[in-house]
Amino acid sequence: MKWLAAVVIVSLILTAQAPAPFTDVTGAARIAFVHENSPTTNKYLIETMGGGVALVDFDNDGWLDVFFTNGAKLEDPMPADASPAKSDPRFWNRLYRNNRNGTFSDVTEKAHVAGTAYSMGAAVGDYDNDGFDDLYVTQYGGNVLYHNNGDGTFTDVTTRAGVAADGWSSSAGFFDFDNDGRLDLFVCRYLRWTFQGNVYCGEHRPGYREYCHPSSFPAVTNVLYRNNGDGTFTDVSANSGIDRVAGKALGVAFADYDADGWIDIFVANDSIPGFLFHNNHDGTFTETALTAGVAVNVDGKPFAGMGADFGDYDNDGKPDIFVTTLSNETYAIYRNNGNGTFTYATGETNVGQETRLFSGWGTRFVDYDNDGWKDLFAAQGHVLDTIELTSDHLKYRQPPLLLHNRQGRFSAVARDGVFAYPWAGRGAAFGDIDNDGDVDIVLGTCGQRSAMLRNDVGNRHHWLALQLIGTRSNRDGIGARVRTTTDGAPPQFFTVTTAGSYQSASDKRLLVGLGDATVVRSIEVRWPSGTVQQLRDVKANQTVTVKEPQK
Repeated sequence: MKWLAAVVIVSLILTAQAPAPFTDVTGAARIAFVHENSPTTNKYLIETMGGGVALVDFDNDGWLDVFFTNGAKLEDPMPADASPAKSDPRFWNRLYRNNRNGTFSDVTEKAHVAGTAYSMGAAVGDYDNDGFDDLYVTQYGGNVLYHNNGDGTFTDVTTRAGVAADGWSSSAGFFDFDNDGRLDLFVCRYLRWTFQGNVYCGEHRPGYREYCHPSSFPAVTNVLYRNNGDGTFTDVSANSGIDRVAGKALGVAFADYDADGWIDIFVANDSIPGFLFHNNHDGTFTETALTAGVAVNVDGKPFAGMGADFGDYDNDGKPDIFVTTLSNETYAIYRNNGNGTFTYATGETNVGQETRLFSGWGTRFVDYDNDGWKDLFAAQGHVLDTIELTSDHLKYRQPPLLLHNRQGRFSAVARDGVFAYPWAGRGAAFGDIDNDGDVDIVLGTCGQRSAMLRNDVGNRHHWLALQLIGTRSNRDGIGARVRTTTDGAPPQFFTVTTAGSYQSASDKRLLVGLGDATVVRSIEVRWPSGTVQQLRDVKANQTVTVKEPQK
């Protein structure tokens, strides 16, 4: 058996020496964004919860642009009548246009999207079906809806649209909950917190004051806005049943988990049980997380849910749920049983072993190597910038995590390159930024520079990109369910969405990893309208536009 031992040793050496699959190209891309969280000695909780990032092709040139949310200036302490100040350009949110040559240009001023308050996250969707994606920015003290004018500029239409919300919003997402062909809007609210209501947490000695645990503040309800089709929205949180439960929401993801043709909502709550809102088909929802098995961990305990995603990691045609958590809790993965319930699969998938020491935020099921199995990425960093004063094994800044999926079991891919660099990671957005057939990642941070991570390995395998255009359904095709088949491999299942992750928005295009297959034998699209569309024998390594039939 000596030969076997030698093979194993050589394999381990080659694995250790293999280059990281992503390269940090932020400098070469000319992206100079630094998130300004404006830290104070008062440890206002808001300082440690930003920032988000969105990938959006705002000018419809076929290339993804990048939007970052930013903080605002805080006084130390904040006067009772003061609000965070956004006027200084270093606190502006930033929009970078893709120059289609590997570089980006800052077009924030021209586009009129610098922001109005302490910003947290972003959502993307074409809410008025005019062919240009719009931008919704969550903030502390009221949110902003930017209408895309189609000429490289945006207009703040928040007041007319009626979607400002109030309090402290975190993640948000566009989806069509009533299948009427118009995108509605779900807004996560974190907790009831004010500068004046901030309390002292941590040890009473210099340097040891820390950001308070969310248990120090009351829970709050989330908000659901129904699209009226005339540029305005109606708050249906009460009528829909969404506001019957209060939480501490940080992440939200959408999918039809029970295949009844109606999109459902999963919400990751911080330190209290998660929510699963089942769509009742009549404009109302029922919160079913406990009975469905996705409210708590295997021990029946809640955890610090932060980022979330729906995705079919085991290729059985049913969307599963992934949630990032705080250090010492292990990230949670719930396998969809196909009968309206889920099984906590953190242990059997090896996710628990790989994540115990980390704190995760932005995340996604993403097939980074295009082998036909969805892997996992998580932006990481502890919530407490003082954690190293009180713990000898936890770090504030942490490297991002990439878990490779080997037919339903995960293992860490690399611990070098960008996966060794410590970040105060927060948001993360995913999409093919350079249009080369694999998924790139933009990492949002808290009080640190951002990072654009170029995928250097995915297009070594074959791929197919799908751009959906709805006609009877919403124009973005959000909520459409797609099933692809290739020879010699399991079918793959996708839900079209820009939501998920943490306070971030990703590319609406689907990128299907095909491994060695050069032809996709079948593509089935189930549109939100109920229309089912079939494509046959589609060649690999191209972008295909799929337009919904009118009838």
